Amino acid sequence: QVQLVESGGGLVQAGGSLRLSCAASGRTFSNYSTAWFRQAPGKEREFVAAISKRSSIYYADSVKGRFTISRDNAKNTVYLQMNSLKPEDTAVYYCAADPTQISTAMEYWGKGTLVTVSS
Repeated sequence: QVQLVESGGGLVQAGGSLRLSCAASGRTFSNYSTAWFRQAPGKEREFVAAISKRSSIYYADSVKGRFTISRDNAKNTVYLQMNSLKPEDTAVYYCAADPTQISTAMEYWGKGTLVTVSS
């Protein structure tokens, strides 16, 4: 069992930055791929960024060049640095972890943290 707790969300103006954190507990964090997803009101949950257990990194095209995912296995924490934020980045951001896949079917999920970008 893995427990995930996100933090760092909030209200920011367009062009600003936020750093989200996802703290994990329960199992050896380095054995899991981790990812960030987001869900805007009235929309489906969508992939944002991921870092595999072998440290390969993936980004959605919509955030490439603006967001950076990183992981500190010693702290069991994954981060999402978000720069040049846009109003369309407004969403609840979820952290997820899974031993074998990166997808919306990942096994473990946090409860999410709200990011609101004002224009």
